[in-house]
Amino acid sequence: MAELKKRLAKLLYEKSYKEGDFTLASGKKSDYYFDCRQTALHPEGAWLIGNLFYELISGLENAAEIKGVGGMTLGADPLVSSTSVISFEKGGHLPALIVRKQPKGHGTGQGVEGLANFEDGDVVVMLEDVVTTGGSVITAIERIEASGLKVSCVCAVLDRDEGGREALAERGYNLVSIFNRKELVELATS
Repeated sequence: MAELKKRLAKLLYEKSYKEGDFTLASGKKSDYYFDCRQTALHPEGAWLIGNLFYELISGLENAAEIKGVGGMTLGADPLVSSTSVISFEKGGHLPALIVRKQPKGHGTGQGVEGLANFEDGDVVVMLEDVVTTGGSVITAIERIEASGLKVSCVCAVLDRDEGGREALAERGYNLVSIFNRKELVELATS
């Protein structure tokens, strides 16, 4: 997995990591911006992310009880899709869930897509591209749990180390990330 992680770091650094002056979704100012979608929508990037997330999930203490992966649209769409496909490729079974920003205004009015692949009480892992304050993933967790599922933990591509881990821990969720900023830059530039 170390080789896959290094390959992903290089691709993320090339396509998704920008230095400058940015305002994040949380409203915080930052000297870098991480747009994971650019890498997650790249064929190699999607494959690498799916494989690394699958390995993270497989290594969790409660891996045997995890029935799927979910995340907030739009950033998590390619993450949950690639992880679900890789799980199938590796003989596992992790269907994907996508949390809408707003429930559908027609039809069933669902706020979470993919629920037909789950039963009430099933345990899922939330996937996130970037965790800063944890706000968006906490919203997604609330909607998933309101749908009758249980969230085990959160797996992120990048933990910005800016309070998200602590905000999740306060609510009883662990954050497992593939990278933090320092590790990403070091692996990508070595």
